[in-house]
Amino acid sequence: MSALTGKRAFITGASRGIGAAIARRFAADGAAVAIGYERSADAANAIAREIAAAGGRAFAIQMNAADPASIKRAVDLAASKLGGLDILVNNAGIICYGTIEQVTLEQIDTMLAVNVRGVILATQAALPYMSEGGRIISTGSNLADRVPDAGKALYSASKAALVAWTKGTARDLGPRGITVNLVHPGSTNTDMNPADGPHAEAQRQRMAIKEYGRPEDVAALYAFIASPEARSVNGTGLTVDGGANA
Repeated sequence: MSALTGKRAFITGASRGIGAAIARRFAADGAAVAIGYERSADAANAIAREIAAAGGRAFAIQMNAADPASIKRAVDLAASKLGGLDILVNNAGIICYGTIEQVTLEQIDTMLAVNVRGVILATQAALPYMSEGGRIISTGSNLADRVPDAGKALYSASKAALVAWTKGTARDLGPRGITVNLVHPGSTNTDMNPADGPHAEAQRQRMAIKEYGRPEDVAALYAFIASPEARSVNGTGLTVDGGANA
């Protein structure tokens, strides 16, 4: 039996990159998967068809992680179609770089709405459907722990906020047997940060292993945290960055 057989998972921001890799890995491990997306309907539905063709169950759900009503609607729909929720992955996020003098009020509000408030609201919406053994996993960043360049303060702050949120929520939900954890990816080869991009070499030089991670590498950690074997992993952040923050 696969590790996630019978589990029901909703993954936000799952139409590409790390989110898509998580959806594929969860499905391969036996979970039924709801794929959250904002604009990339074709990509999200293509992943769902790919999973179905391999014998799994998946479908796409449109949502806007900056809109509270959209978040609740999407979580409710995912739970309805899946027959409940065992796993929530808060992967939707945005990146905005710029020095503190450059960032605008709109950028500040949007970054915090998606990267912080969206995680909180999705978690609140999912809890009525979760029971003992539930898993809440959010996507942080290795930049939450170390900020190696100028222009990343706002993004890093939004991801660092999830550290305290994860610890506190783990305390709140521990008595219910629900774990809450955070994964901090480093430089990962996606369309948002390609391994052959203009800034890739500078990132590579900070790594102990001079190689970009693959989305599949990161997804493997999510799969472990979501599994029954990780029942004692709770309230913590785990970094996958090739040793960049070592």
